[in-house]
Amino acid sequence: MIIKPRIRGFVCITAHPQGCEAKVRQEIKVALAAKKDGGPKKVLVIGSSTGYGLSTRIASAFSHDADTLGIFFERPSQKGKPASAGWYNSVAFENAAHEAGLYAKSINGDAFSDEIKAQTIKTIKADLGQIDLVVYSLASPRRTDPKTGESYRSVLKPIGESFTNRTLDTDKNEVNEVTIEAAEGDDVAHTVKVMGGEDWELWMRALDEAGVLAPGAKSVAYSYIGPKLTWPVYTNGTIGQAKKDVERAAAAITTKHACAAYVAVNKAVVTQASSAIPVVPLYISILFKIMKAKGTHEDCIEQMVRLLNERLYGDDLQLDAAGRIRVDDWEMAPEVQQAVADIWPAITSDTLYAQSDYAGYQSNFLNLFGFGLPGVDYEEDVEVEIDLPSHG
Repeated sequence: MIIKPRIRGFVCITAHPQGCEAKVRQEIKVALAAKKDGGPKKVLVIGSSTGYGLSTRIASAFSHDADTLGIFFERPSQKGKPASAGWYNSVAFENAAHEAGLYAKSINGDAFSDEIKAQTIKTIKADLGQIDLVVYSLASPRRTDPKTGESYRSVLKPIGESFTNRTLDTDKNEVNEVTIEAAEGDDVAHTVKVMGGEDWELWMRALDEAGVLAPGAKSVAYSYIGPKLTWPVYTNGTIGQAKKDVERAAAAITTKHACAAYVAVNKAVVTQASSAIPVVPLYISILFKIMKAKGTHEDCIEQMVRLLNERLYGDDLQLDAAGRIRVDDWEMAPEVQQAVADIWPAITSDTLYAQSDYAGYQSNFLNLFGFGLPGVDYEEDVEVEIDLPSHG
């Protein structure tokens, strides 16, 4: 099959297996160049197929020679149709890890369920014994409570009043305004139920009670704060309330399970999740231009290498007043944020490419799905039905 990108809104509904492999191999090169002793050795990544979760798995394996077990919910190829990008990413990662002599297995299923937790624990006991790092990097629009069977859906809304600001219509390549109506009813509670810290706590409790957490184990979950211009829809909105609950969970896990649990606040990058947030694509496009000019730009893999090497397994966690690890520090530097604020009110559809790195944003977006990677022949007929090595 010859696969081309088919984009609907903020999602590409096709993925290229060779392109995804090329992207994973790019990240592996970055991780290999940052090899360091003293890092994690047996790692569980919950949400390991895309974005920060995938990059943490790559950094653990190729910067620290760690054995990794990944959990994700991805779509394999069916009836000749391409699999999801996360599936191809995971195939590429496992192949590369096995080539390097590293243990790498993956479990595909609903990480919120008791069944997947039990299967994970069984696999750890059989293959790894105990794990010393648990990475929680789930981003899901819905969750079914395993105890009650009730399903919840998260929403991205401001709280109290509607929010209007500039945004980027990536379908039309236009800068315009967007208004997001305020949360109502159970919106906040449901979003916290999906995106908050409850499931992270359930995972850590299950792992602890099963005896598979190594002495001195660490755990990290990911968050984002961002600039004030996005606060009404993010930090002070429904998702922000969920992220506050993740911080609550970190303290609870540390207290209850003899595991040092942290929230890492990461930099804004192009991911499937961030592409769906109004205002954020325009902000990212401007931010990229500024940070690239300063030489401080990082994508997911550079962020996760720095998190592991310099913070979680470095000499100084550099916690902020709320106890969070801040690897968004270069993004939030006052001079960077001032430069964004100077451009923000003046940028238009006509000046979009000149005043921002929208071309870089578009390239990163296509890369997520395996398109636009150098060295890949996109006119070549490729096999789409590829199995995970650990499932063979």
